[in-house]
Amino acid sequence: MITGSVKSMSTNGSSFRQLLTPSSYVTLAVPILVLIIAVFTQTKVLLDYTHVICGGTWTGIDLFMGLVMPRVMRGLAPEARAEVIKRLVPVMLFLMPALASVAITAGIYLAQWEGLLNLQSPWIIAAVIIVLILTVQGFGIVMPTEIYGRPAVGMRNIKVSASQAIFQVAIIFVMANLAMA
Repeated sequence: MITGSVKSMSTNGSSFRQLLTPSSYVTLAVPILVLIIAVFTQTKVLLDYTHVICGGTWTGIDLFMGLVMPRVMRGLAPEARAEVIKRLVPVMLFLMPALASVAITAGIYLAQWEGLLNLQSPWIIAAVIIVLILTVQGFGIVMPTEIYGRPAVGMRNIKVSASQAIFQVAIIFVMANLAMA
């Protein structure tokens, strides 16, 4: 079923299967493998490092995509924009879901291990709301439309990234306050 779907999808005339390169798999696998190792070995320092590096990278990419890329893309001819998006999609399609999923999962484990996972805490409630918004935007809006690779969709996703950048700054504020609790 998945194979048939993958064969039928295309991005700018190229098969979706071409997105599935060894580099794509490594990009997807490394953060997940580190998370699994941290959880199974119960190494809090590795889990904390995984959470911070994945969350920081996720945030940095969202800030870059939301604040810098729109300015860069506006100055390009439509053909050049299409080429940038065509090259950006394969990387982002694997990198961002891996970073987001690992950062969120590691954060939940950390909160639980540190005794901070109190669903009545205003900081935890704020974190859950922000993470839900980021997850819906990322997995529900950006990721599904990136598969098609059309420049107009890519530009919309860059604008959604600007919104995500605001929520990323908000989650950093919440995380800093949780760390001080």
